[in-house]
Amino acid sequence: MFIFILLQARQTRLMNGSLFNRFSYLQRYGIRLQKLALDAGFTCPNRDGTRGSGGCTFCDNAAFHPAYASAGKPIARQLEEGMAFHRRRTGPDTFFLAYFQAFSNTYAPLDVLRQRYTEALETPGIRGLVIGTRPDCVDDGILDLLAGLKAQGAIVEVEYGVESVYDETLRRINRGHDFATAAGAIRATAARGIDTCAHLMLGLPGETRDMLLAMPRALNPLPLSCVKFHQLQIIKGTPMEAEFRSRPEDFLRWDPEGYASLLADILERLRPDIAVGRIVSSVPPRFTDRPWHLLRPEALVRLLEERLKERNSWQGRLLEADSLRK
Repeated sequence: MFIFILLQARQTRLMNGSLFNRFSYLQRYGIRLQKLALDAGFTCPNRDGTRGSGGCTFCDNAAFHPAYASAGKPIARQLEEGMAFHRRRTGPDTFFLAYFQAFSNTYAPLDVLRQRYTEALETPGIRGLVIGTRPDCVDDGILDLLAGLKAQGAIVEVEYGVESVYDETLRRINRGHDFATAAGAIRATAARGIDTCAHLMLGLPGETRDMLLAMPRALNPLPLSCVKFHQLQIIKGTPMEAEFRSRPEDFLRWDPEGYASLLADILERLRPDIAVGRIVSSVPPRFTDRPWHLLRPEALVRLLEERLKERNSWQGRLLEADSLRK
């Protein structure tokens, strides 16, 4: 087992010239791909009363909607406007993935899901689907539908909002599911040959640095293709903002330098074949009183690379040490 981990870690140091396994569509599929965020008009089970009401305490979907994504527009129109917007920057040789992002994009009857996914795939220029959803909103029928679309030649990826590996945290943020549910959904999705990604939020209330550093222990055994990390952002008007105002001592907060150091600590413990799709997020300044919009993601990547280089370290390095001790 140690030899396998060691080879994987050494390979990671060569990927994209990086000390961590940065996700790359070009490397994975051999073509340039850009995700186009969509609002397909879905909701969530902890908003409509099925599991709860009010949604997750940190959530305001408007904070990450691009201008062209609106539930009032047909899916094909959203995609066409998104392609026109991005091609001004990426050029004519870029292909696109329909990113069903807003709310829970498997939370509808199977026939509705089939119709909306098919509409997206039939839009010229679209090569596949990225489905953002909750782990408690999939079943065998939905996963078989996605596997069937992949078998027909579409790129299909599922991104699960896991947010935390700790059930106490998930209850506190009104998530409406536990970590076992997330782990089960990830296994069932990967078993069908579908690339599976987990979203994790760093800085949720009550979580300590030691808890964050232990998080990879829960992720490493899962058949994940990718993880996405981002710092908690306190969005104005959310229940999380009220909680932060009343109990700021329950929240870990970082400047970019400190956050890069935390990420380095986490990645040293993360299985090296898991690609890292994101390490930071930003929202328009009007949504938060502590915006990170002035720090571009690539600037934070450089900070992270500097931290790893200073340590002579890389993604998965501490897994090697653990294996040596065994």
